Amino acid sequence: MSWHVVRLADVAATHWRNGGGLTRELVAQPAGADWQWRMSVAEVSQSGPFSRFDDITRWFAVLQGAGVVLDVRTPSDSGVANATEHRLTVQEPPLCFDGAATTDCQLIAGPTQDFNLMVRNSSLPARMQRVSGDFHTAVGAMKTIAIYATNTGARVRFNAEELLVPPATLVWRTLRKSATVEVHAPHALWMEVSSI
Repeated sequence: MSWHVVRLADVAATHWRNGGGLTRELVAQPAGADWQWRMSVAEVSQSGPFSRFDDITRWFAVLQGAGVVLDVRTPSDSGVANATEHRLTVQEPPLCFDGAATTDCQLIAGPTQDFNLMVRNSSLPARMQRVSGDFHTAVGAMKTIAIYATNTGARVRFNAEELLVPPATLVWRTLRKSATVEVHAPHALWMEVSSI
């Protein structure tokens, strides 16, 4: 399978489920309401609550702007919520948290643009990490890999194949056999999702 390429500028914005912001869904697999994983870019212009996603694990990374402070409150077995506060900027690693948690977002200093990876809890593991410079990894079969290049673009080497990723663009592909991947970018996101 070759690379799928999705430019942010080509994706129409839609309102959040709770109406508090805008999002652009770059890819959802399978397509439709019963997706197992989903990648999107959100524009957060005001502080307020995040939409709730039951049975979903979320990864969140700031792409542009001063960043946010997320107050994540997860119910405990005793019925008392466990509250944790996370200050996230373009330098911080992505945050992984429970999509069912009550999550409040406070902007640090003006609007931000953020990347979201959501995976259903029934699916196999996934991960997201920042790339700043050179990144090398070996990926096993039956994984979906994705790279989101921010405003600087990225260069990807997949085995012997090279790909230039324009700024504000997502590329992804599902592997049927193991591969070696190199990513060269000042600022990008790397994601792996176990295939359905």
